[in-house]
Amino acid sequence: MGIIDTHCHLYLKDFDTDREDVIRAARAAGIEGLLLPNIDLSSIEPMHALCEHYPGFAWPMMGLHPTSVNEDYPAVLRKMESLLHTRPYCAIGETGIDLYWDKTRLKEQKAAFEEQLRWSIDLDLPVVIHTREAFPEVFDSIYKVGKDKLKGVFHSFSGKESQLKEINQLKNFKLGIGGVVTYKNARLPETLTHTGIEQIVLETDAPFLPPVPYRGKRNEPLYIRETAAKIASIYQLPFEETVRITRTNTNELFKKICPLNRLSL
Repeated sequence: MGIIDTHCHLYLKDFDTDREDVIRAARAAGIEGLLLPNIDLSSIEPMHALCEHYPGFAWPMMGLHPTSVNEDYPAVLRKMESLLHTRPYCAIGETGIDLYWDKTRLKEQKAAFEEQLRWSIDLDLPVVIHTREAFPEVFDSIYKVGKDKLKGVFHSFSGKESQLKEINQLKNFKLGIGGVVTYKNARLPETLTHTGIEQIVLETDAPFLPPVPYRGKRNEPLYIRETAAKIASIYQLPFEETVRITRTNTNELFKKICPLNRLSL
């Protein structure tokens, strides 16, 4: 029974010294797939290289991270769009709006996000959304582009019950839950009781946001088992059943990855 890490940056330099060991440990622990969100133009080549080295295990996305949106974003998006038909991608992303670090580029972030939402519709691919202090802006763009035509994941969800309620009203979106759900003072476990486990996919965001008991260390795919165990506790389900359900949720959303969907449920 394998877990799929639906959001992992294993191509980053943080793993250059031991990437093969990290993957070997993950596979030995039952991790059967990694979905890799892109960040910017510089991350495309290492992401593709990782996927080519581990075919059928690592799968790329294509997108521009909101904190990488600069004045040259139209040219960057044109380059990324030109790559969309050159190989299989599992999703559009990671995209979205982030107003935590910089509010001065809201207009550019919103325009870039909406362009990528249109890619998602045109290619019938899920979109992986990063939102930080920007839920109203993200919802506005989704409704503007077409909520009934879009599907995807709210990556690293740690929002409030009101935000969860609005996501559930979108029908075709799931919650990417990672290590934050294990943190001592997190309100996320209580928030998740207001939705079903059928809305949840598991992720690490490695090397970021490691779960307890690995806080302060580099996150890696192996640690997704801690998140799965916490979800099992929240919904009072056996670990194996939690893995099965979240695995099914992942396969339902990322339908374009045929080999991934052929893995036993």
